[in-house]
Amino acid sequence: MDALTIHEAAETTGWSPRMLRYIERNGLIEPQRSGAGYRLYGAAELQRLRTLKELLAGHDLGLGEIGFALRLRRDTGLRDAVEAWFEARPERPDDVPADDWLRFEQEKHSRLLEIVRARQSTTTETA
Repeated sequence: MDALTIHEAAETTGWSPRMLRYIERNGLIEPQRSGAGYRLYGAAELQRLRTLKELLAGHDLGLGEIGFALRLRRDTGLRDAVEAWFEARPERPDDVPADDWLRFEQEKHSRLLEIVRARQSTTTETA
């Protein structure tokens, strides 16, 4: 089998070995493996890497955005939730008086930020 090692593929494509592993981890490419488990990059993988670079450059995208697009394709629940968010129109809850709507939304944001900060501090403490 004609194939390149990860270091040879990195040299050929301009991606670092670390980025090639990142791209693989995010499901954007699946190199073959040798019997010993080494990544092997053939012509098909090199083409995918080249066209990925072209896609990123041609549309001013980052790898994270392509990874998210792949996740949208695979996760129908996420895709439906994002689509619903795009289609939704802002609407005041029936139980919130018009004069209190701004305050109501501010309080919801404050609670959400507290949850996010608590999660971040828990993650930081366990890392």
